[in-house]
Amino acid sequence: MEDTVRFGVSMDSELLKQFDKYINEKGYANRSEAIRDLIRNNLVEKEWKVGTGETVGTITIIYNHHKRELPDILTSIQHKYHTAMISTLHVHLDAHNCLEVLVVKGKAREIKIIADRLIGTKGVKHGKLTTATLGKDLR
Repeated sequence: MEDTVRFGVSMDSELLKQFDKYINEKGYANRSEAIRDLIRNNLVEKEWKVGTGETVGTITIIYNHHKRELPDILTSIQHKYHTAMISTLHVHLDAHNCLEVLVVKGKAREIKIIADRLIGTKGVKHGKLTTATLGKDLR
């Protein structure tokens, strides 16, 4: 069974008002859950900065599929890093534009390289890497 530890936090009243507004906007049940979530987010960011741990994330790209050879180049990059590819979702946004979401798993440094290659490919209109963790060390 996990041990729950209570502790006090002192802060400026205006900062607390802003935090309570944040809690309300995000729909947290209480301050404790919001603080736990902020700590978890910080730990995930740290895990990605270190870069050596096993991580997961998503790479989202938007591109015009009519752009000469672009779909083939993007597919080639994905195949080059096939061991990190868990799943892909391809959506036709309109007659010209596609959205792809790639779920990736691997060392953070490798995932960043893959994301940079895909997002930096000429013809990709927009891209974003969203980082996550396997959650093994989070409670």
